[in-house]
Amino acid sequence: MERWKLLACLVSFTFFMENLDATVIATALPQMAASFGRDPVDLNLGISAYLLAIAVGIPVSGWIAERFGPRPVFTLAIGVFTLASLLCGMALSLEQFIAARILQGIGGALMVPVGRLAVLQVTEKHELVRAIALITWPGLVAPVLGPPLGGLITTYADWRWIFYLNLPLGLIALLLAWRLVPADIPTQRHPLDWRGFLLLGGACVAFMWGVERLGQNQGSLGSNLAWMGVGLILGVKAVRHMARLERPLIDFSTLRIPTYRASILGGGLFRVSIATAPFLLPLMFQLSFGLDAFKSGLLLLALFAGNLAAKPFTTAAMRRFGLRRILTVNGLLSALSLLACGLLTPAWPLPLVLLLLFASGVFRSLQFTASNALAFADIPKARLSHASTLFSTNFQLAMGLGVAIAALLLRASMEWHGHLDPQLLDFRLAFIAIAVLGVLSTLDSFRLARDAGDAVSGHRLP
Repeated sequence: MERWKLLACLVSFTFFMENLDATVIATALPQMAASFGRDPVDLNLGISAYLLAIAVGIPVSGWIAERFGPRPVFTLAIGVFTLASLLCGMALSLEQFIAARILQGIGGALMVPVGRLAVLQVTEKHELVRAIALITWPGLVAPVLGPPLGGLITTYADWRWIFYLNLPLGLIALLLAWRLVPADIPTQRHPLDWRGFLLLGGACVAFMWGVERLGQNQGSLGSNLAWMGVGLILGVKAVRHMARLERPLIDFSTLRIPTYRASILGGGLFRVSIATAPFLLPLMFQLSFGLDAFKSGLLLLALFAGNLAAKPFTTAAMRRFGLRRILTVNGLLSALSLLACGLLTPAWPLPLVLLLLFASGVFRSLQFTASNALAFADIPKARLSHASTLFSTNFQLAMGLGVAIAALLLRASMEWHGHLDPQLLDFRLAFIAIAVLGVLSTLDSFRLARDAGDAVSGHRLP
């Protein structure tokens, strides 16, 4: 197998580990709380600490990779992530666990952006779609698999094994990284933009903190929105600061490239919309359909099956129809599937529910891969580091924002209708709003040239 394929598979695997560890402990919180002698709500800090560490680390990952080279940074990141997993499993108190999760988040923040950069550096343009397809699908699968897998391990083993399972996997990934990542990728020596790092890091932390608390229904609505507002203000200051520098932490001028801009803006809205489903569907199945947590988790596996089913024909579809047509037509189908989720009722036959979730998984997977491939279609190799860093930051914020928006819509509908607990009508209105967001995400794609991304998809206009 060619090196780029092996390397893409390795980065895909690390992407899966990073995303899985963000959600896998959600169903293990009660047992972990009992182990630490704390309230289960306190354990949410373990999830937040991990996501915040990733949010802070991603913006500086590009500079670190340019300064020291992708090979040592990627290898070290895997080592840090694996060591932190061991420390998470060995934690005897909540404080120790949170510290280990922060370390794990730092490792995760460097793993995927730097690994993706290494893949982009060694992959030819005509193979880029296949490489991106290999790397990105775990971003869809892991959030769906995480909660049921965590529940399975917690029920039949011990919550610590959630983290111990990373040890052999991390060691194998460590050895493969040292062998597969080229050592001759050129490095660049320039000073770190500390002001930009502090502004952007602070923006990500403030925004994600508000997002996390909003998604977990903690704190007042006003305080959480205030945190998100602070994040946005710092983000604007960071962009203005970096626009004046010759060597900024992130070069936002890459957004002038139409294909990259469409993937960041329209693609960001799409990622927000799909991030709502793993949050809203389990709640709806439990609170409105009367299913238990295990059965609702099993239903979500239909989404996972759709993601996997789409993978074999994704590259062929992009070559046959082109990225623009897929992003417009399939984007609308994805939004339609979200709308259909809002029409679900307990009276629907189970096979029809599974078919809808499966189809939604197919649309999500195809759109996700096409949007990610479009991002790097026209990026020169000299600017790949900046493009990869901004893309990863956008991805992290969008996926977190999806949960926050879903929670906000649900809460707004409950207050409007005077419901103390979410009712089926509240979920329906939330899905309708998210479907509208999905439609809006396609507008940038409609503005693209007909041959946008053809250099990487292999599509040829008639």
